[in-house]
Order: sequence, then structure tokens, then C-alpha cells
Amino acid sequence: MANDQSLSFEEALKKLEEIVGKMEAGDIPLEKAMEYYAEGSKLSKICHDKLVQADKQLKEIMDENGELSLFTIQEES
Repeated sequence: MANDQSLSFEEALKKLEEIVGKMEAGDIPLEKAMEYYAEGSKLSKICHDKLVQADKQLKEIMDENGELSLFTIQEES
């Protein structure tokens, strides 16, 4: 895989879903299954890292003064 970090979340997730489909279909040699597993692990980490980054960005918002503040959700009781 060329520069994995340049993949978008959607691209990495699509490739990961394709690998899972191939592995679930069975009838693949052990060596190929190991390659799929390694590639899938890398793609899973890319997706996780991108979700963590998005979560951090969504938790910060600008207030009226243009300063970053922590975003919290007020739950109704």
C-alpha cells in the first residue's frame, strides 16, 4: 500500500471492508490470509487514528471572542 496515511477515512474503511469480505469468503491460502490480516490491521489503525482526531476537533469550538473552548453536550434530565 502506498502512503497509508494519505488515505481518507472512507478509503481506508472501504479497503478494510473488502479485506474482511475476502477473509470471510474463506478458501484463501494461509500466507495470503496473513497478508490480509496485516494490511487490515494497518487500515484499522488508520481509521481509528482519524476518528480520534475528528473527535478532538469536534470537542473544541470557538466562543464569541474567537477563543477555543471545550464543547460539552447538555443532557436533558
